[in-house]
Amino acid sequence: MAFHDHRLALVFGLLGNVVSFLVYLAPLPTFYRIFRKKSTEGFQSVPYSVALFSAMLLLYYASLKDDAHLLITFNSIGCVIESSYLTFYMIYATKSSRVFTTKLLILFNIGAYGLIVLLTFLLAQGSLRVNIVGWIWAVFSVSVFAAPLSIIRLVIKTKSVEFMPFTLSFFLTVCALCWLVYGLLLHDYYIATPNILGLIFGSTQMILYFIYKNRRSEILPETQPQELEDAAKTCKDVKGPEFSNVNPNQPQAIASNNVGGAANKLEEPCENNV
Repeated sequence: MAFHDHRLALVFGLLGNVVSFLVYLAPLPTFYRIFRKKSTEGFQSVPYSVALFSAMLLLYYASLKDDAHLLITFNSIGCVIESSYLTFYMIYATKSSRVFTTKLLILFNIGAYGLIVLLTFLLAQGSLRVNIVGWIWAVFSVSVFAAPLSIIRLVIKTKSVEFMPFTLSFFLTVCALCWLVYGLLLHDYYIATPNILGLIFGSTQMILYFIYKNRRSEILPETQPQELEDAAKTCKDVKGPEFSNVNPNQPQAIASNNVGGAANKLEEPCENNV
């Protein structure tokens, strides 16, 4: 039975790697746009810093465990991809944005992460260290997975899915499902627990999409920017999925919500409007 569970865990872990990789690539259209316009416009670096921190933290957790090769694989790739995004962002960002991003990386990705690694090595050993790092990652992931609550509230209030693309919601839900099953099969509840929320919120977003997809927005023009700014404050993905800032002054950047939309339509709502 244990062997059967490990084989299933391998299958779901591989699926999780594939889907996570696709979600990691979601911002590519955004960075192509930045490259084309030679400007970061209203985009922010915070989501990529958060994604990098999440991948670094989970990579550290996986390195403390036995037979966690799948976690190590996709989080190593995630660290490379997110670091590339941040480097590219810094090239085209304004001086103030570069200064802010540099401070964020030093304090958050280097300072906070380094402190976690240092303290867990000095104050804990063996399984205790694994449990402490697991709890830290789980709590951080839960806070990230709670981000869609703002978008769900916005969709219900406006009765419009304009700012919640189905494709992204679908892939994030599948990603959460894969890692939830993977965690349960291996009895790794630090992996499974946050993905329960990811599955619930992702499923809720898809249900809301089918409820409101044919309805016109009832949002008032004078309240739209503030609602979108509120949504922006909560935005990103535990395993790498990106959520970013909203730019209410660029409604033309909102992509189509068609289920079969092209891949380059996946990120614009996320980067600008989620």
